[in-house]
Amino acid sequence: MANKIKSGAVTGSRVARQTRRKLLITLIAAATANMAHAQSDSDQPNKSMTGARQSGPAPAVSETALPTVTVTGAGTGADSYRRSSASIATFGDASLLDTPASISVITRGQLDDQQSRLLSEVVRNDAAVGDNYAPVGYYENFTIRGFALDLASSYQINGMSIAGEQNVALENKESVEILKGLAGLQSGMAAPGGLINYVTKRPADVRSVTLETDSRGSRYLAADIGALFGEQKQFGIRINAAHETLHSYVNDADGERNFASLAADWVITPQARLQFDAEYQHRQQRSAPGYQLLGGTAIPSNVSPDKLLGAQPWAKPVTINSLNLNLRLDLDLAPDWHAYVAASRSRVVIDDNSAFPYGCGYGSTCGEGGTPARYFSASGDFDIYDYRFPDDTRRNDQLQAVLQGRFDTGKLRHDLTLGASTFRRTVAQSDGVNEYVGSDNIYNPNPIVYAPSTATPDASYLRLDSRQKSLFAVDRLSFNPQWQLIAGARQVWVNERAFDISGAATRTTDKTLLLPQIALVYKPQADLSLYTSYSKGLTMGGQAPWWTENAYAFLAPTVSRQIEAGVKYDWRGQLSLSAAIFQMSKPYEYPMPDAGGFSYVQQGTETHRGIELSAAGQVSKQLRLTASLALIQARAEDTGTAAYDGHQAINVPRLRAALYAAYAVPEVAGLSLLGGWQYSGSKAATREGNVDVPAYHLFNAGLRYKTSWWGRSTVLRLSVDNLFDKRYWKDVGEYIGDGYLHLGAPRTARLSVQYDF
Repeated sequence: MANKIKSGAVTGSRVARQTRRKLLITLIAAATANMAHAQSDSDQPNKSMTGARQSGPAPAVSETALPTVTVTGAGTGADSYRRSSASIATFGDASLLDTPASISVITRGQLDDQQSRLLSEVVRNDAAVGDNYAPVGYYENFTIRGFALDLASSYQINGMSIAGEQNVALENKESVEILKGLAGLQSGMAAPGGLINYVTKRPADVRSVTLETDSRGSRYLAADIGALFGEQKQFGIRINAAHETLHSYVNDADGERNFASLAADWVITPQARLQFDAEYQHRQQRSAPGYQLLGGTAIPSNVSPDKLLGAQPWAKPVTINSLNLNLRLDLDLAPDWHAYVAASRSRVVIDDNSAFPYGCGYGSTCGEGGTPARYFSASGDFDIYDYRFPDDTRRNDQLQAVLQGRFDTGKLRHDLTLGASTFRRTVAQSDGVNEYVGSDNIYNPNPIVYAPSTATPDASYLRLDSRQKSLFAVDRLSFNPQWQLIAGARQVWVNERAFDISGAATRTTDKTLLLPQIALVYKPQADLSLYTSYSKGLTMGGQAPWWTENAYAFLAPTVSRQIEAGVKYDWRGQLSLSAAIFQMSKPYEYPMPDAGGFSYVQQGTETHRGIELSAAGQVSKQLRLTASLALIQARAEDTGTAAYDGHQAINVPRLRAALYAAYAVPEVAGLSLLGGWQYSGSKAATREGNVDVPAYHLFNAGLRYKTSWWGRSTVLRLSVDNLFDKRYWKDVGEYIGDGYLHLGAPRTARLSVQYDF
C-alpha cells in the first residue's frame, strides 16, 4: 500500500480550495481500498515509504498504488499521550496488549507539553521509576521497581545499548519506552529493574523552531528540519539541533549544552530499507553535590536547594561529550518473513571536576558521637576535596541480527524470532586527583576559600573490558484467538576482565548462562488480556567503594529472577489501563563490616514485591492523561549483617503515585490546561533503615495554546513545576557505596513558543 499519512496537525494554515478537493478525493479512495483491512487501534503505525520499523512478517501489499499523501506538522494536536505498541520488550514493534510485560510509553506530545529536557523530567510520569543519584550538572541514574539501573546496559536507543553515563538529548526522540522488570531475554546482561529505550524521530517533511526561557533566565533554541525526496520519496533526512544556556537554581552551577542529530532513511527497494542515526552532545555544567547524613544519623535541616556545597572559585564544570551511532538494515524476505541487522556505537568522555564535599575525616568534630568518617559531622562540618578525573571514557559497541517469521503447524500459529548478538563494554579511567584541601560547614553563609591541590591526574588506562555473545529465540504460539504461549531463551557467554594501572588483570570472569522466559496470555475479548510470566536475568556486578578493603573492585555478574502477573484493557481504543503484580529477587551487594573495616560482597538475597496500576490516553474529547501508582516492598534477608535484614531498602518508597493531564477548554479554541501531581512516600536513607526522609506531594500546572502566526502553526506553552515551592528530598540513593541526599528543584516556570514554517 503506497498511501501513507504522516501524523501531525496543520493548524490555522489556509489551503486552496482545489488542493482540498484533491486531498479529500485521495483520502476517500484510500479509505475505500483499505476498508477490509481497517484496524480498531488508531495508534497502530503504518508501514511508510521511509521504512518504519515493524515486527514479524511484512503484510501483503496491494497491487493498487495510490498517490502519496503527506500531512506535515509538529503533531501538537494528535497525540493522546497513548501508544498501543512498543519495541522495548520485543525485537520490533508489538502490541502492548499482547506483550506480557509492564511497559509505559511517554509520547512526544507529553514530552513537549511538559517541556522536558532531562530524563528525570520524563520518568516522573511513571510511579515505578525513581531518582537514584541524579545531581544537578552530572549524568543521572534511576531505579525501576526499587532496583538501581545499570549504566552499562540499562539504556538503549532504538533497541541498541548505549553508555548510560550521559544525559541523552530529547530533541530528536519520538518517545521514551520504559520496561519494568527483568529484560534478560531482550538485552542479555542488564539490571533487574528494567530498561529505558529512546525511540528516535524518523525523517518527514517538517520544519519547526522552538524558543524557550525560564524564570531564572535560561535560554533555549531548537530546530527540527526534515524532508522526503526522490521520485518516490525513497530518501529522507531529519536534522535536530539545539543550544541551551543553563541557569541553574543552584548558585554558581550554570552551564550550557549543544546538540545535533541526523536521521536518514533510504528505501533501497520495496523489500530493503536502511536507517541511520547519529547524535552528538556537548554538555558542561558545574555539578551540585549532595548532602550526607549529619553524624551518619540525622537529615540536614534548614538547608536550601540553591546552595552549592563546598563552592570554590577554582572548581571547573563537569564536561560530558557523547556520541551515539545507530545503523539498521531491514529486509522483507517473503510475505511472512522479515530480517534486520543493526549495529551501534555509544561513546562518552567525561571530564569530572568538582570541589567535592565528602565526610568529615579531617575535621575536629568528626568523632563526636562516633561519626564515621564518610559522613558529615553531627554539627554539619564536612571536608572539601579537589576532585579531578579527566578523560573518563565509557564505550558500548553492539551488533545484532534478527530473523522473524510466521508459520503454522496444524492448528498452531507460530510467530518466531531468532537472533544473535555481540556486545562489548569498555571503561578507561585514570586514578585522577582526589585530594583534601580544607573543611567547611553546611550552615556557613560565606564559604571558606582554599587553594587547590598541586597534584596532576595521571593518564587514563583500561579498567574494564566486558564482552558478551548471545543467541536467542522466541516463539509465540497461538492456540486460538484467546490463548497464546510465549516461550523464549537467550544463551549468554560473558567474558570480563578488570585491570590495574600496570595492565595486569585483577579479575577474570567467564560465565555461561541460559536466560529463559515463559509467559501465558489469555484474551477473553479483543480489548482485554491477562498474562503471567517467569524470567531469569544476568546483571553486571557492582564496583566496590574506595573505603573498602577491595576498593574499586568489580564484582562478578549475578543472577536475578522474576515472576509477574497482569491485566491490560484498551477502553474504546483510546484509553489503556493496566495492572501488574510482581516478585523479583537478586543477590544482595553491600559493604559488609568486618574486623578489618569493610569488604564489598555479594551475600544474602534482596527481594522486591509490588503492585503497579497505570492508565494512559483519552478519557473524553477534552481530557487526556497518564496516571500510575506503585506499591513496593523491598527487603534484604540473610545478608550476614542483622541490621540490614527485614526492613525497607534504601531509597525505595513503599508508595509512589503520578498523574499528568491536559484539558482542552471548549470555550477557547486551541487552549488546553495542563497539570500534574506526584507523590512519594517516605524513603529510608540508610541500609539500617533507621533514618527516613519525609513523604512529599508536588503539583505542576501549565497551559498550551495553539494558534496561527503569519499563516503557520504556532504553539505557546507555559508550565510551572513545583507550583507551591515545596522543599523536599528527591533522592537519597547511593553512588559507589556512599549515601547522598539531594534536594528537589524549587518552583520553576518555563515559557516556550514552537513555530512551524
